[in-house]
Amino acid sequence: MQVIPSIDLQAGRSRIVFWPGASSGTGAPTDRPERIARHFVELGAPLVHAVDLDGARAGRPVNTEALQAIARAVAAPLQVAGGIDGPEQIELAFAAGATRVVMPLAVVAEDPERLAACLRVAGDWLAVGLDARPERLREYPWRAGAPPTLPELVDRLAAAGVQRFLLSHGAGAPDTALFRSLGASGAELLVAGGVADLETLSRLRDAGVHGVVLGEPLLAGRLDYPAARAAAA
Repeated sequence: MQVIPSIDLQAGRSRIVFWPGASSGTGAPTDRPERIARHFVELGAPLVHAVDLDGARAGRPVNTEALQAIARAVAAPLQVAGGIDGPEQIELAFAAGATRVVMPLAVVAEDPERLAACLRVAGDWLAVGLDARPERLREYPWRAGAPPTLPELVDRLAAAGVQRFLLSHGAGAPDTALFRSLGASGAELLVAGGVADLETLSRLRDAGVHGVVLGEPLLAGRLDYPAARAAAA
């Protein structure tokens, strides 16, 4: 299972200041996204996840210079979320250096034409972001019929060509039984949020999850990246 460091981009910088030597008073803190990305790639990160917070509000990629800086600094794939609302935004993200993109469910949930257009641009490098909590799916304003369960929704989107899902679940503990049930879709499952210890990483690994996206726990020093990789291996 991959352990994927995540950087929240705001006004061209990391929202969280990163200081890997804080406990010993060594080194220097930084909010430069490319320096943070380089640090984790040097420790073995196979992929970097970047969330364009400004882009999410604007509906298009905004922190393109920061994305370009990350892409130049590391020889690892760059996955971008935030502001990816259609094929035009995917093209902007790719032009800025992204190699993978994450679209919100709200954009494609009941718009197969838009999803097909996005898949034509991104192909295998498209992921759909889903809130895995059942109550969130029930609360979504579905226009056609009763709310689907998460397995039903994943199967439907996988049949349309989506091969990767980024599953969030708020601050609660991940539902490993639910994630295990999604394995039949054959899609790649990434999990974001709710991971605060190595034991949870091991449970997600055993549930068949392909990758875990970690932001604040890594940047704030609550989880050690080499130890997280060992727990996921």
